[in-house]
Amino acid sequence: MQDERGLYYHANAGDPGSRVYVRHGPDGEVEFRLWEAAHPEIWERHPWLSMGVIREAAALYARQGGTAQDPIRIYDLAVARALLKDAEDGGSRA
Repeated sequence: MQDERGLYYHANAGDPGSRVYVRHGPDGEVEFRLWEAAHPEIWERHPWLSMGVIREAAALYARQGGTAQDPIRIYDLAVARALLKDAEDGGSRA
């Protein structure tokens, strides 16, 4: 799906108010950025993130025994790559 911010997928199935935006970063790596309707300040506070940064956050989450959602479950590299490829091919999966 796509809107004025770019390509996105829903971070949580069935929750249209939580979106993960995807793009190719300056070095070609897939990058992610979270937007939530209930917390729009997240978009402003958090920059685009590479998968490496997300994996580091997931490791920290695991070490701290986190109770929130695991970052790896939110930022899905396979879905991001599929969206970006579809956009590059001129198609739409929306």
